Amino acid sequence: MIGSALHGAIAGILLAAGLGVAAQAAQDPPSDWKREWPDTDFSASHVQFGEIMSGGPPKDGIPAIDRPRFVPANAADGELHTREPVMTLIYRSETRAYPIRYLMWHEIVNDEIGGEPVVVTFCPLCNAGLVFKAMVNGRKLTFGVTGKLRNSDLIMYDRETESWWQQYEGRAIIGDYAEEGAVLEQIPVAIESWAAFLEREGDNKLVLKAQDPQIRPYGNNPYRGYDSLSRPFLYSGDLSALSEIGLKPLDRVVRVGGHAWPLERVREDGVIREEGFQISWTSRTHASALDTAAIAEGRPIPSILVEDEEGNPVAHEIVFAFVFLAFQPDGKWQLGGGSMANVARKGQ
Repeated sequence: MIGSALHGAIAGILLAAGLGVAAQAAQDPPSDWKREWPDTDFSASHVQFGEIMSGGPPKDGIPAIDRPRFVPANAADGELHTREPVMTLIYRSETRAYPIRYLMWHEIVNDEIGGEPVVVTFCPLCNAGLVFKAMVNGRKLTFGVTGKLRNSDLIMYDRETESWWQQYEGRAIIGDYAEEGAVLEQIPVAIESWAAFLEREGDNKLVLKAQDPQIRPYGNNPYRGYDSLSRPFLYSGDLSALSEIGLKPLDRVVRVGGHAWPLERVREDGVIREEGFQISWTSRTHASALDTAAIAEGRPIPSILVEDEEGNPVAHEIVFAFVFLAFQPDGKWQLGGGSMANVARKGQ
């Protein structure tokens, strides 16, 4: 219920902000885009093409997982370090873990739960783990990785129309579905340690397993030291607004709709009740996937829980501060009255 409400609210915000198909002068995509994407309708766009850059790999150079294989959690115990982060999805009476060690190298998992298609996504450069219903107007979609970035965020594409989709927003930004104004519905997901997942109640917990453990150096972080950088990789936007409120670009924030709470504030306060949500630190931590060379050795990151006033889980993300600033420059920073707000006041 809350996921649907937020989905509608976000779609409304996008429309109210005038983010319809670009009405500016016609844009000509780069010639290499046309060659690589002959079936994409570049005449329909929500964004300026100059905002999009190559992340390095070509189309499907980062291969999505299309036929995910799962095993019972107890059968995989020992394969993952207890501190390793996993994305936990509880949906349609099923509980599944998607280890970040796999998503780091694949970024997208096209899955089906209870007969319903879902797409599990993770953008390492933004630390953004989001899950969406992979249906638009009754049509099942499957997704791949374009190899392109906007604001350092993953741009996906659907294989049915080759429309391009912004992962952070869950909306089509170029192509047929951009013309329709399509926005995917987000499903609540949590990031926690493998140990915390194993301790969850129930006997039917499943975990994603690599089809070929040798195909990638799973468990290693190819972005060593990334979340300690002073500036994000492949990002050219103005970051001065963050320093004014006492945040670094790669500080983690909890984003719910148009609001962002610094993760450090959640750690300090323990429980925050604001804007109709309850954000709480579970007292558990998981390893940062973007710190040390070995994911399991990353510094501890608090695992949090976000609920509405009735105690229902709420769709949210833990992303880097620059991501919220880039995509929601008019969003509200929830600094509170503690040390975070004091830092912000000193910086003014």
